[in-house]
Formats: sequence, C-alpha cells, structure tokens
Amino acid sequence: MAELPEHLHRAFFRAMSLLSPRGQGVFLRRYFDWWHRTPDPWKLGTDAYERRKYDTTLGEVPRLPYRRILEVGCAEGVFTDTLVRRFPEARVTGIDISARALDRARQRAARARFVHADLLSHGLEEEFDLVFCAETLYYIGRADRLRRASRRLTGLLADGGVLVLVHPWPEARSLHRFADEDPAVWLIARRVDTETHRPFAVAVYRKPDQAAGEVAASREGDRLPE
Repeated sequence: MAELPEHLHRAFFRAMSLLSPRGQGVFLRRYFDWWHRTPDPWKLGTDAYERRKYDTTLGEVPRLPYRRILEVGCAEGVFTDTLVRRFPEARVTGIDISARALDRARQRAARARFVHADLLSHGLEEEFDLVFCAETLYYIGRADRLRRASRRLTGLLADGGVLVLVHPWPEARSLHRFADEDPAVWLIARRVDTETHRPFAVAVYRKPDQAAGEVAASREGDRLPE
C-alpha cells in the first residue's frame, strides 16, 4: 500500500486533470521545469532502486530487432542513454514535457534525439518498434485522459511493435487497464517485483504484425497477481 504522501501526490494530479488539456499541459511543463531547476532531482542516475527497475524492465523486453525506439517521459535521459548503449543499431528518441530536463538529456545521451512534447499533445508522426513509458501515467489524472494516453501510446507502435509500461504496484492495475483492454495490442508479459521498498509492475504489449497475418491473442488466460 502506498504511503500517505504518495496518495496525496496522486490526488493532487487527479485534481489538476480537471483543467482543460491545454491548462493541464501548461501546469505540468512549469511543474517539471521547477523540479529540474537542479540536476537529477529524483536521483535516477544514482539510485539502486532505479537501476534495479531498469534492469528488470530490459529483462522483459522480447529479443527482437528494434530500429526505432521511443522513451516517453525521458526526463534527463538516464534510461535513454541506457537504451542507446543496449541497442546501438537503433534510432532512439526521447520525449519529455520539461525543456530543462531535455537540455541535460542531450548532454547525457548525445546519440539520441530528443523532442520537447507531452504524451497527450505530441506531434510525432513516426511509428516505433519499441516504446517505453515508465513512472508517467499517474500524472495524467482522471480516467478519460488515461484512456486517451493509452491510445496515444499504442498508436505510436509500428506493426509488430512492443510497448512497455512500468509503474508502481498495485497502482499499475488502474494505470495499465486501458492498454490491457485495447484491441490494438495484446499483453505478452507482466512481471511484478514486490521485493523492493516500492513494488512495481512491468507490462509488455505487442501490436500484431498485419503483414504477417497476425491477430490479437485472447486475454482470457491473463491473470494479475493477487
């Protein structure tokens, strides 16, 4: 069960989602630019828990050829840089709502491309073979915007593409439910790590490859841990 400060944090961002989409976007840009007034405010580059989460996440990614990779909510590019090193043949793109964070991300991962945008209103037209979205969806707020965010994520996938969502457990149940229900993708893996001070879930989805004649698999056999 999340601690009280985390419950309050979520309630605050649900309240902010009562703003118009434009108003919410303006608020989030200012909020994250304020946090990034100092480098790496959440210690993503040094914290052992974050490293464990990155390693667990990458361990769940199917071993497929990936030419175009996207990280949504890349912050200062810590995980983006890991992706550049792990997939040297791929073109890696990171998007984030904070311009300050992206300035540091460009210094950290010079081989990656970075775009100043948010999930709900980005103008990306490219499709990706692999998309990551971690510790981001709880900022979206209420259910209708979570549904839209999920559709935006699955809409970024090329045929046969893979989407990876990573969020705290058990909150991930509600944050990932729209991807679970999306007929455009099917769930191929879910791992829940409860052996940490802040449990998290990694959910992996794949879009059928229409050229190969694939169709979405049934979800009847999928069960979440109790």
